[in-house]
Amino acid sequence: MYDLLIIGGGINGTAIARDAAGRGLKVLLCERDDLAGHTSSASTKLIHGGLRYLEYYEFNLVRHALAEREVMLRSAPHIIWPMRFVLPYDKGLRPAWMLRTGLFLYDHIGGREMLPGSKSLKLDKAPHLGVLESRFKTGFEYSDCWVDDARLVVLYALDASHRGADIRVRTEVQSVEAINDGYEVQIKAGGTTQTVTANGIVNASGPWVDDVLKKIKRPEKPNNGDEKSIRLVTGSHIVTKKLFEGKHAYLFQNADNRVIFAIPYEHNYTLIGTTDKPYELSEGKVKISEDEIKYLCEAASEYFENDISPDDVVWDYAGVRPLFDDKNEDASAVTRDYVLNIEEFTNDAPFMSVYGGKITTSRRLAEHAMQKLDKYYNYKTSNWTETALLPGGDLIDADFELFVSDMRKRYADLDDDLLRRLCHGYGTRITIVLGDGNHAPKLGQHFGAGLYELEAKYLINHEWATSAEDILWRRTKLGLHMSTDEITAFTDWFDASA
Repeated sequence: MYDLLIIGGGINGTAIARDAAGRGLKVLLCERDDLAGHTSSASTKLIHGGLRYLEYYEFNLVRHALAEREVMLRSAPHIIWPMRFVLPYDKGLRPAWMLRTGLFLYDHIGGREMLPGSKSLKLDKAPHLGVLESRFKTGFEYSDCWVDDARLVVLYALDASHRGADIRVRTEVQSVEAINDGYEVQIKAGGTTQTVTANGIVNASGPWVDDVLKKIKRPEKPNNGDEKSIRLVTGSHIVTKKLFEGKHAYLFQNADNRVIFAIPYEHNYTLIGTTDKPYELSEGKVKISEDEIKYLCEAASEYFENDISPDDVVWDYAGVRPLFDDKNEDASAVTRDYVLNIEEFTNDAPFMSVYGGKITTSRRLAEHAMQKLDKYYNYKTSNWTETALLPGGDLIDADFELFVSDMRKRYADLDDDLLRRLCHGYGTRITIVLGDGNHAPKLGQHFGAGLYELEAKYLINHEWATSAEDILWRRTKLGLHMSTDEITAFTDWFDASA
């Protein structure tokens, strides 16, 4: 019997699995598809406080998220790094005093220590001159962090596994039955059905949280817990060829009071997003609409000197954000905070459903979840994740450039661009990918864009990759850089190797 069964291998499910395993619980996590296969790999890829949430008086959410930025940065400096955001001042939109006030709060309510504060800046000189329309003369600059979202999910799962959790992908929970002091669960993987039992369950299935609740066979209604509901909102993004030089990003205000980001992405591209569009599961697979593409292009073109159109979009993606339904009519204003709801479908056996949440507060959400479950278990340790490093994150002084320099000496014959990408992706686990001590590792077949057989086999053997898509679009993002023929060839190799 497991102490805790977690349904869902997204950011919240894997974060809870990690925290629970670290407290000594016997944990099973089941993910129907791939880790981060849906919402958690379709984010704007930011660790941020959410500057615009201040307008909706979400002060607690912003404060907690701001505090988490530096916790997360310390834990995984190879996949998370600081980024400066430039906010042009537009005379026709929010007044300058409001922007200054918001940034003052942003600087001071979260206990900022490592990241530099905000400042005013001139936009009529490099690197903004010629990039932004000439009407933008002044603006502001502030700090947040960028994150490889899908890799963060994998790192949570890896840490959970190292601490004893059983991580199973392509494994669907088909039914849940309340039994004496626990739950009997039917799970299916690869055509094989298995029955497992657990003392408690966490339903972290994101957009499908209500669907999982419908699978519970119970003799009577739960004896506690308030009725909760979920609000599904689509967030879509587009990717274009690089629109500006530099490591900074832009935050653009729109006339409809929404904001969009323009962020350097994968070296040669710019990521633009996001939208907020109501969504129903009955609509089927989520995808960006033509209207959303047009909206993002037009919103960015209001700021960039060189307009962009749908013809400039080289890739797009969309995800469904499972937000807690606070009954707000405006999808953009729906709270991004989370709610953890515990019910008991049988005696003293918790069934927790997770509503809402965001990547930035995933660690804190997991810690809060374990605190709420405390009365049901005897933990071997108390809160522990705030100061713990994630796999690969144990860089000396959290200095990524120093780490890269050390790896250049260790793998002296490796292409520098490839080495830097592997350092970013795997941190100190690069020695597991490449082996330790060989200046010229045998990389095997090259599939294109710097993806080699050696890395692909590592991802299959160590990171639960079960398809070419897992590797190309979530573990490495290299699908964006490869040709159609290269993607086909790699897919053929993967299918033949499976």
